[in-house]
Amino acid sequence: MKMSMTGQMRMDQRMKLAPRMIQSMEILQLPTLGLIEKIETELNSNPTLEVADDDESNAGEISQAAADEKVEQIIEAEQTERNLTADRDKRDEFKRFEEFADQSDDFRTEGSRRTGSDDEPDKKMEAMNNTADRGQSLHEYLSEQWRLVDTDEKIKKAGQLIIDYIDEKGYLRVRLQQLHNKDRHDFGVEDMEAALKIIQQLEPASVGARDIKECLLIQMAQSAEDMSFEMELVSKYLDKLLENKLPEIARKMNCSVERIGQAITRMRKFDTSPGLQVGARYNHPIKADVIVESDDAGGFKVYLADRSIPSLRINQYYASMSKDKNLDSKARDFLKNNIRSAQWLMDAIEQRKHTLLRVSREVVERQKDFFEKGTMFLRPLPMSEIADAVGVHIATVSRAAAGKYIQSPQGIMPLRDLFGGGMETDSGTNESFEAIRAKMQQIIDSEDKSKPLNDDEIKLKLEELGVKEIARRTVAKYRKIMNIPTTRFRKRF
Repeated sequence: MKMSMTGQMRMDQRMKLAPRMIQSMEILQLPTLGLIEKIETELNSNPTLEVADDDESNAGEISQAAADEKVEQIIEAEQTERNLTADRDKRDEFKRFEEFADQSDDFRTEGSRRTGSDDEPDKKMEAMNNTADRGQSLHEYLSEQWRLVDTDEKIKKAGQLIIDYIDEKGYLRVRLQQLHNKDRHDFGVEDMEAALKIIQQLEPASVGARDIKECLLIQMAQSAEDMSFEMELVSKYLDKLLENKLPEIARKMNCSVERIGQAITRMRKFDTSPGLQVGARYNHPIKADVIVESDDAGGFKVYLADRSIPSLRINQYYASMSKDKNLDSKARDFLKNNIRSAQWLMDAIEQRKHTLLRVSREVVERQKDFFEKGTMFLRPLPMSEIADAVGVHIATVSRAAAGKYIQSPQGIMPLRDLFGGGMETDSGTNESFEAIRAKMQQIIDSEDKSKPLNDDEIKLKLEELGVKEIARRTVAKYRKIMNIPTTRFRKRF
C-alpha cells in the first residue's frame, strides 16, 4: 500500500469573532467594579490611554524631551527583551532590564495621568493602608494557644498534629486511630486522646469536637448554668430531637413537652460551628450598576450608576507622534497598536453603557407593577422579549444582565432576577415563579404552627389565590428552594 501526501483546497464559511468583538462582549459582561479594575489595568499598561479631566486644561500634555525619552526607552526595551531571550544567564542583560523598569516607573510617575505636586498622596497607597487585615486563621489561633500549654512533650506533638486536621468549622473529622496510623510518630493513641481533651478546652469553646453531639455537650459542660437536663436530652435523644419528635422524648424522659421546648430555647445560644468565630470571612462588595427612581409623573426614571467609572481619552501628543513619518518605525508601530487598543476599549465601554441602559429601561417598563407594589406582582419576562424590543441577540441581553445589580424602591437586587418564566392564573394573566414563591411564603407564614400545612394543602391554598394547575411536586420543589422545612419540622408543640 502506497502512502503519499496531497494538498486540497476547500471553500467554506466560518464565523470568527474579531478581537474587537471579543473585547466588547467581555466589557459588556463586567459589573461596575470589574470594569473599574479593567480600566486601571489598561491605564497601567497602555501609555497612550489617560483619564480625561475637563477641569485641568493641561492634562495630557507632556514635554518634547519626555516624549523623545519615552521613544528611546521603547526601542531600548525591545532590544533588551531580544537579548534576554537569547541568553538569560548574562548578568549584564538582567541589569539593563532592571534599569529600564526603573526608568519606566519614573516616566509613569511623570506622565499625564498623574497631576499635582509631589506632595500629593498616592490614592492606591492610601487604599492599601486602609485595607483591613486578612485576620488570623483558626489554625494559627489554635497553634498560638497550644504553644502556651504546659504538658508532656509527646502530648504537645500529638496536639499539634490534631490541630492540623481540624477543619474551618472547628471539627475533627478524622479518627485518632486513623491519624496515628497515617504517619509514624513517637507517641501513642493515648497521648492523642489526652491532647484532644486539652484542645477542647481552648478557645473557641468546643473546638476539636468530633460531631455535633460532642460539640453541644462540651459547651454545656463549660456553661456556668445548670445544664444537666439539656445534657441528658442531647446525649440520649439528639436523633429524635433533630426529627422534632418531642412528644416521644417527653414520654421517655417523663416530662412535659413544654419542658423540652424550654431546653431547646436554652440550647439555641450554643454555636454548632465554633471554628467560624475565628478567621477571615470575606464579603464580596456589591455596587449597583443601574438606579431606578420614581419621577413626578408617576413613572420611573432609569440611569446608570457610572459616576465612579473614569472618562478616558487618548493622549493627543502620542496621537500626533504616531503620525510622524520621521519617527522610528518600531516606535511608531508601538504607538499605533496602543492607540488602537485604547480606542477599542473606549468604544466597548460606550457600547456597554448604551446596551445596559436600553436593556434596563425595557425591563423597568415591563416590570412597573413590581417596582410599585412588590415581589408578588413580578411578571414573567423571558430574555427573548427584551432582546426583540431592544433589537439585539438574546446572548447580548444575557451578558448585559450578568453580574449586574439594580437599585430601586424595592431594594438592591440582581438584574437577572427580573427575568424568568411563570404560570397562567385563573384570571388569564401570567404570574412569575418568583411571585408564586412569594405567595407560598405568605401562606406558610400565616399557617397555624401547631398544625402546619402539608404540600397538598399549600397547593390548594395557592389555587385559592388564583394559581391554577400547580402540581404538588412543584410546591415541594419551591419549598426546598426557599429552604422551608417539611411539615414535621415546622410543627410547634
